[in-house]
Amino acid sequence: MRWPDLPPLNSLLPFEATVRHASMTRAAQELHVTHGAVSRQIQSLEKALGTTLFERGTRSLRPTAQAGRLAAAVRDALDQVDAAAREVSRRERGGPLALSCEPTLLMRWLIPRLPDLATQAPGLTVHLSAGGGPVSFERDPIDVALRRDDFPVPETVSRAPLFTERIGPVCSPELAARITARASRSRAECFAGLTILHTSTRPSAWDDWQRITRTRAEGAGEQTFEHFYLALQAAVAGVGVAIGPHALVHDDLLSGQLVAPFGLVADGTGYHLLSPRPPEQDSRIALLLGWLRSQAGEL
Repeated sequence: MRWPDLPPLNSLLPFEATVRHASMTRAAQELHVTHGAVSRQIQSLEKALGTTLFERGTRSLRPTAQAGRLAAAVRDALDQVDAAAREVSRRERGGPLALSCEPTLLMRWLIPRLPDLATQAPGLTVHLSAGGGPVSFERDPIDVALRRDDFPVPETVSRAPLFTERIGPVCSPELAARITARASRSRAECFAGLTILHTSTRPSAWDDWQRITRTRAEGAGEQTFEHFYLALQAAVAGVGVAIGPHALVHDDLLSGQLVAPFGLVADGTGYHLLSPRPPEQDSRIALLLGWLRSQAGEL
């Protein structure tokens, strides 16, 4: 045999997944097999190598340093095999494209623009789902994800930039008139008598704006909403003043339902289209990316 030291090949996928997740249960879920099947493959690999690969605690599983090195080598090898198979097959991917998007961005920016996508790319079918935060393309049944870059993204994931995040206080025209009437005072005084609206999904929004603009915003009271879209709807209704990311309030600013009395400033973050492979390797992703960037030009 040309490779006499190779361990059982059918044990490498369960092993790599177990190291990555530090959990046999999550590895089994990813591979759609039982926990026992993964455990048996790990035992088989340890027996073949003659060494222990995991430190097992009562409720923990920690890969050894040797296991980490082996898993990295397995991952690199699998990446090469995957790339070679893709090059050999050269199959054009088809079918619907599953897109995960942050809920408020989905509701307030993406969905209203879908009729234009149908016109510009009639052959592209997109299945939408709401989701936020880190993405696992191995675990989650999605092809692409639209996310703000406020969490680490693995180097193996393709990141295509879409637009820069710009934020600022937004409120109804009536409250904006009250703020404007106090324009001769300090910015801090402009918020006197107003309710500051917060959201649990981005609790640092006001702090970020105050830090960037060196402004202290102190209103008559505060109210916190579970989701961003609820805080923004409260702002439209005149309940108080919320921090509005441009993409989420763009249409309301155009229609006059909301006003940004202090303008909008970049907060140092941005939105990206994440995918398990570069867009140029999948015509559906490339088509969607081109359309998203054309829409993002307004931001």
